[in-house]
Amino acid sequence: MRSLAVLAALALAGCSGTLPPLRGQIEVGTESYAVVVAGGGAGSGDLYAVRASGGPLIPITFSSVGEMRPALAPDGRRLAFLRGRAVGDSTPGSVWIMDLLTGGEREVRLPRQAGTPSRVGWSRDGAALTVAAGAALYRANLAAKSLDAEPVPPSDRAAAESTLAVLLGDPVFARVVPCAEPGALCVATDSGAPGPLAENARDAARWGPDSVAFLTGDVIEVRPLGPGLARKIQWSAVPGQARELTAYVAVGR
Repeated sequence: MRSLAVLAALALAGCSGTLPPLRGQIEVGTESYAVVVAGGGAGSGDLYAVRASGGPLIPITFSSVGEMRPALAPDGRRLAFLRGRAVGDSTPGSVWIMDLLTGGEREVRLPRQAGTPSRVGWSRDGAALTVAAGAALYRANLAAKSLDAEPVPPSDRAAAESTLAVLLGDPVFARVVPCAEPGALCVATDSGAPGPLAENARDAARWGPDSVAFLTGDVIEVRPLGPGLARKIQWSAVPGQARELTAYVAVGR
């Protein structure tokens, strides 16, 4: 009888949708953590999370089609990402938003004429998602019942582009950009040439208002924007090189 009850419970769970991927692992929305892509070849793989204190990578997706270019919402509860077109095809084909508290997913629908999606970024209030596709930018209103992305008008393009950048400080005073030297990251301001941030570094992400994080070797390095020492987030159980970092930093944690 007990086995039948367990099977019935599992069947009901399957009918009600996907379970929260980080339940019992990370306090979503209240705990600082990072998300990366790992496994698969370049441009594909699954999404994984890791606590700010380090530890094992926690799987978020288990799809046979690759996921890539993740972006955590400002509230840390939603994750936007691109999904490949088909098994074995690393070309991004669609845009998705996962609710990490429920495990539910919603697709952001781009206009038929839109090019291949390449990046996604959240507005500061988390109410809208910007999608770069081809040479154009599109924006989806998250409060709408259907996530139909509309072209960003020219007057809003600068603000939309800022959601795709790694901005530093609060108020913002700089952004992280690739250096002319391959494999290095630089800091660019509105005046002067970009200055070096880190060598042998990749995939930077904003780490709250006062720090920046990036991947170096097999770890995440978190570097303060002012005085203080950098620290490294060590992880384990990494299925191949991790890449494409995004992070949520809880206030006071």
